[in-house]
Amino acid sequence: MNSYVNTLVKTAVKLIVSAGIVLGVSGTVQAAQYWNAEQKQWVSYTPSIESANRLARQKFKRKVVSYSTGEKPGTIIVDTDNRYLYHVLEDGKAMRYGIGVGREGFEWSGAERITRKAKWPGWTPPPEMVRREAKKGRKLPSFMPGGPENPMGARALYLGNTIYRIHGTNEDWSIGHAVSSGCIRMFNSDVEHLYDNVKVGAKVVVL
Repeated sequence: MNSYVNTLVKTAVKLIVSAGIVLGVSGTVQAAQYWNAEQKQWVSYTPSIESANRLARQKFKRKVVSYSTGEKPGTIIVDTDNRYLYHVLEDGKAMRYGIGVGREGFEWSGAERITRKAKWPGWTPPPEMVRREAKKGRKLPSFMPGGPENPMGARALYLGNTIYRIHGTNEDWSIGHAVSSGCIRMFNSDVEHLYDNVKVGAKVVVL
C-alpha cells in the first residue's frame, strides 16, 4: 500500500471511529470499518480498547468555550444529546467536558443539586440493576469498594435524592456514547477537575 493510500485509510479510520461506530448498543467495542482505496470497498476490523480510549480522549478533550445561558456561574448544564457537560463560568464562558449518558430507556432530564461529593466512591448497584443484569447471566456484587477497577471512577457528585451521579469511569471509550443506566460519565481526569471546582449545593440542569 503506497503512502497516499495509507494516509487515506488512516484518515477514514479516525473519522469512523470518532463518529462512534466502534461501539455497539451493549457498550462494548465492536467491529468498525475503513475504506480500502485499492480494493474500493469497506473493510471491517475490531479496534483495540486502547485505540478506542485514545481516540475518545482526543475527541472530547476538555476546553473553555463561549457559552450563552441564563444560568448563573457555578451551574452545571448537561447536554445529553451532544454528549457535553458545561460548567458555567463568568463572562459568557464555560468549561466543556465530554460525557457518556444513559442509553435508550434510561434517559432523564430535570434540575437537581449536588448533595454530596466523594473521592474514589464505593459502588452499591441498585436492586433493579442487580435484577436486570441477573437476567443476562451477570452477577453484580452487593458492594464494590472504591478504586481503579470501580465503575464509579475517581470522583462522584451525587444528584439530589436520585440514584444518579456525575462520576468518573474506567472505560474511556464510553465517553461520547449512550451506554450508562442514567448516570453521567466523565474521564477520571475530568471529573477530578470538575470536583475541585464545584461546591455542594451547586445546581445541575440535565437537558
